[in-house]
Amino acid sequence: MAIESDLLLGEFSRTLDERYRLGLPSELLEPLVSQGEEIVLAKERAGCLSLWNALVWKPRIDAAVDVLRSKLAAGVLAQRVDQVQSLGRLLSTRHRTISFAGRGRLVVPDGFREFLGVEPGGDLFVVGAAVCIELWNPNAWSAFITNEMPDFRRQIDELTV
Repeated sequence: MAIESDLLLGEFSRTLDERYRLGLPSELLEPLVSQGEEIVLAKERAGCLSLWNALVWKPRIDAAVDVLRSKLAAGVLAQRVDQVQSLGRLLSTRHRTISFAGRGRLVVPDGFREFLGVEPGGDLFVVGAAVCIELWNPNAWSAFITNEMPDFRRQIDELTV
């Protein structure tokens, strides 16, 4: 799925089952996997995970890693080892390729569960974020949308001018 493709839009309330499985709405899942079944789960912000088609995600992350490698090789970052190390930690734990269980169910893996902050039996929101699917802790979603909604008109104007 490229950014020019159909936008993934919609908000759906779901419940995480006792095995940390989550059924995803077909309206969002089908377009996401239409260009390849491999999906990347990524930590976005506290209380939010995102699902990306690997064909979209991998070139973005690979380009950033390639720039970092070339700067390291050129010695440009020799005085910034702490920053490189911190970035390396985040790169190591930020994303994971996942597969779906039957009927479009996702099992939220360890390390991502804590980041999402939803216990088994807890509710969450599945949100179409245009180019990816986001999984939101309800409290984090409420805080985010409350903060962002006042800027909606400005954001749409900037992107559609």
